[in-house]
Amino acid sequence: MAQAMEGSATNSHATDDPLSKLPTREGWAQPLVLYKNYWLRPRFAATIMRLQNTFEPLHNDIVLTTNPKCGTTWIKALAFAITNHSRYEFGNHPLLFRHPQEVVPLIEIPQDGGMTYVETLPSPRLLATHMPLSFFPDSLATCGCRIVYVCRDPKDALVSRWHFENKVHRERSIDFEAAVNMFSEGFSPYGPFWEHCLEYWKESIACPNRIFFSQVRRYDVRTSKACHQTCNLPQCPLQYQGRRRRDT
Repeated sequence: MAQAMEGSATNSHATDDPLSKLPTREGWAQPLVLYKNYWLRPRFAATIMRLQNTFEPLHNDIVLTTNPKCGTTWIKALAFAITNHSRYEFGNHPLLFRHPQEVVPLIEIPQDGGMTYVETLPSPRLLATHMPLSFFPDSLATCGCRIVYVCRDPKDALVSRWHFENKVHRERSIDFEAAVNMFSEGFSPYGPFWEHCLEYWKESIACPNRIFFSQVRRYDVRTSKACHQTCNLPQCPLQYQGRRRRDT
């Protein structure tokens, strides 16, 4: 009887867990769950579910968004350098000692077990995410914050993902042909890839002053200029004189 009751309690807890109700598929180094038509690692899915109820975007937020393996580190370093150009001297700049992934963490990776750190970030807050646009609360569209989205050729993103998975999870090596098939089916972390891109692309057409859409192959010039425009807020005005001297 006790064993039966214990089993019932376990099943009840499992049923109460929203992740347990999501479709699960294996193939990559870690299983993925399907949440609102996108494949996610379970721990990210759990955090994103909480974010949708707790995250409050501010009017002067700058949100850096990418598919995984699509120039995330580069855009973080560039945007952080621009928004904090007046806060640090060259000799003590955080990017000399810390990785861009540390100074601009993903909002779906909580720090110290919670999201309170987001509220303590200096204004304007520089945030980053791999989430599709549809995962954000509706207030994102009306609060006035700015979004920079970086897209990459899917072939390059796939090769980078394949190398990354096999490097980090050596015990579960993935065959390249299998990776190609899964990626093409839309089954990859934060995939389908094109649907993710299209959400931001369509919104950038509708709201070009709020959402900037760029491609990795062109980011050496175009994205750099866009970051200056997007991150050049009244709270942290850029000094253009130095840039003009350099350009001449």
